[in-house]
Amino acid sequence: MNSTSTTMNISPRAGMLLTKMVKTPDPEIALWKILSEYTDLKTNMLKQQIKAFESKWKGTFEEFAERCQTETLGVDPYAYEVESDFWEWEKAETLLQHYKKLQIQWM
Repeated sequence: MNSTSTTMNISPRAGMLLTKMVKTPDPEIALWKILSEYTDLKTNMLKQQIKAFESKWKGTFEEFAERCQTETLGVDPYAYEVESDFWEWEKAETLLQHYKKLQIQWM
């Protein structure tokens, strides 16, 4: 957890829901557990998405971007499918790095 902490105010209803979901009496611990699990789920989903792109385009995002730049992809790099994959893949890579940084900060 981050060294700078602030007081959290949670409504009694939200606190009760959190403690029931996680089966712990402390709402703050429950919230951290849920956030941690959510981050793990997002990270795994993004890794799967990236793996699918790597399989489709036979390489890493950096290699794909280079092949788009040098027009050695085998298809028009300005085609809708290619540009759409580029932006989605770049988004997945960026979000994955973001979630990894968050996970490091919480440890």
